[in-house]
Amino acid sequence: MHLPHYVNTFGAAMQQKYGQKVHKLTINAAFTCPNRDGVKGVGGCTFCNNSTFNPNGRKPPGVLEQLDAGKGVILKRTGARRYLAYFQAYTNTYAAIEELRALYDEALTHPDVIGLSVGTRPDCVPDRVLDLLCEYRDRGLEVWLELGLQSASDQTLARVNRGHGWAEYEEATRRARQRGLSVCTHLIVGMPGEGRRDSLHSLARVLEVGTDGLKLHPLHVVKGTQLAREWRRGDYQPLEFDDYVDTAVAMVQQTPADIIYHRLTGTASKELLLAPDWCSQKWAVLNAIHDRLHYASISRAKGAA
Repeated sequence: MHLPHYVNTFGAAMQQKYGQKVHKLTINAAFTCPNRDGVKGVGGCTFCNNSTFNPNGRKPPGVLEQLDAGKGVILKRTGARRYLAYFQAYTNTYAAIEELRALYDEALTHPDVIGLSVGTRPDCVPDRVLDLLCEYRDRGLEVWLELGLQSASDQTLARVNRGHGWAEYEEATRRARQRGLSVCTHLIVGMPGEGRRDSLHSLARVLEVGTDGLKLHPLHVVKGTQLAREWRRGDYQPLEFDDYVDTAVAMVQQTPADIIYHRLTGTASKELLLAPDWCSQKWAVLNAIHDRLHYASISRAKGAA
């Protein structure tokens, strides 16, 4: 399998830019979220159990310790020796600017870290945060702002108790890209009440506003969430494997070639995952996406012959 033949992947883009492999190392900096601490809400999104996305647990070690631990794993797995510090768990711009600067600066003291990738919500990126990220960008560092949109439908976002709408995403993206910051947009396929057409509509709206990167996730049901309770009651039906693959392929095919795909699927640990079972099988999903893109390419070539 070689996805970069058919998809502008993050790994291939970084290899071309830096002449070597560059990998993200995830960091849990113990942030919270306005949708959990009472500012926007207390329950969080219906699908959210951050242990799914954060491999470092509830009581994280220090930033540099996490980076060293992640480096050891990635070096053995891929051979990458340069990294982005990926602030992933919860809302990583949701703090005073001095605290953010201290955390980001600490990560950048690691000798093998060449930049930052900061995951956050569209309603948590005030101008002072964007200006701080621009400072790092202007130093020649690789900087990505990762915005969790999930769906362009306000109805869907309200249904999952997201706590923001499309307007906040559009406004934040425009402000970031006007400053020249690279934006990676997160979209979830299989949101409650949505099908393939809805995912393609979300993609079209995101592309119309403009983005530099995309990250796709299948919605999975994990323990300790409102979505898990809905699933047990029969109020939510998870995506089938083929439906996800078909939708992801269609989204890739409708994405301009210059936009970088940071991720084409997402996984959850077997200890947390309730459904669907295939969400624990990352390589099965990626192989299926590759194969369908490959066959589509062959079909187009035969049609043009």
